[in-house]
Amino acid sequence: MFETTRSDGVCRIFRPETRWLSTGYDGGESRGPVAYNVTVPEGWPETDLDSYVERRLADAGFDARGPALLTGVDQRHARRARYGPVEAIATAGVSNPAALPTEFDDGGRENTAVDAVDGSDETGGPDELGGPAADDVGTVNVVVGTTRSLEPGALANLVAVAAEAKAATLLSRCGSPGTTTDAIVAACDPSGETAAFSGSATPVGNAARICVRDAIVASLDARYATDPIPQSVEAAAYGVVADARATVTQVQRRR
Repeated sequence: MFETTRSDGVCRIFRPETRWLSTGYDGGESRGPVAYNVTVPEGWPETDLDSYVERRLADAGFDARGPALLTGVDQRHARRARYGPVEAIATAGVSNPAALPTEFDDGGRENTAVDAVDGSDETGGPDELGGPAADDVGTVNVVVGTTRSLEPGALANLVAVAAEAKAATLLSRCGSPGTTTDAIVAACDPSGETAAFSGSATPVGNAARICVRDAIVASLDARYATDPIPQSVEAAAYGVVADARATVTQVQRRR
């Protein structure tokens, strides 16, 4: 599916005339030959992300523009996995896990929890705008693509399938479904065989789950070859727990 090259902290994922759908800072749909995964350095002060990424691509010798993901994980830990009509490339670090408890003392009864999340973004940890050295911080970035030509809804659903596979993999390895800064790029070949769906039971969705899992596991194994992987928010350098409770009500029946 992809030709991958890394240089100067930048991983280029290349395939001519590809449709991309990114959840990164410059996210949305686009068409072109490349996407990127860029490692940011210690104490990263940048706020003009477009200019920063352009400089990094130029320094790495890459001239084509495309969607870019940002991470604190060194690109030497990037791993790729192929299965059937799908390939995934991942970098994975989990120093900033985002835990989501599902069991509470009240048993989760309706109308008993009234503390709703306030929508603030005070994570208390590093994000894509700064943080410690690359080897000390996390983020799980995934680029997943298929040689099929996906319908618009199927390309969007591929993001969801990849996120589900990421969450299942991380839960099994470190007890949290993701980190505070994860991002995904989904891609497909507009000239390929048409696929209307990409759910987990389809050839594309099944292969995507396998590839995302195996690429993330391999990247984690590389990243934590000598250091223990954090097994909880408490054990990690940074992290958040979504332990507030929302107000839950029934959907009213139409009269």
